[in-house]
Amino acid sequence: MKIVLIDGQGGKLGQSIAEAIVKNNICCELFAIGTNSIATSAMLKGGAMYGATGENPVVVACRDADVIIGPVGIISADSMLGEITPAMAVAIGQSRAMKLLLPVNRCSNRVIGVKKLTLSEIAAETVEELKKIIG
Repeated sequence: MKIVLIDGQGGKLGQSIAEAIVKNNICCELFAIGTNSIATSAMLKGGAMYGATGENPVVVACRDADVIIGPVGIISADSMLGEITPAMAVAIGQSRAMKLLLPVNRCSNRVIGVKKLTLSEIAAETVEELKKIIG
């Protein structure tokens, strides 16, 4: 199973998710795709197997991903302080992958009805959802 983890800014959320996936022995190939090199580095530090940075890696990785994980802003062009380009948002949105969008209520995106969680709580819930998907 190919899991594409996308994050930007400092990559702390992506790093937490990568660490939780590794800790829970989720059987997958984990690709860390950062919108900047700091985010990519953080996710690799968290245990992702592969890493790349920028718009083209997002587009390419989403083509055959089984699951895409990232903050809800990854499907909104120009979000994350402009780090998500329109091409990235389209590639993610059009991918046939299951998308696990994490409720980070920033960048003019608000997910209504979602409780405020810590990064570790978001990571734990993400892993539980991955376990359901993988079966």
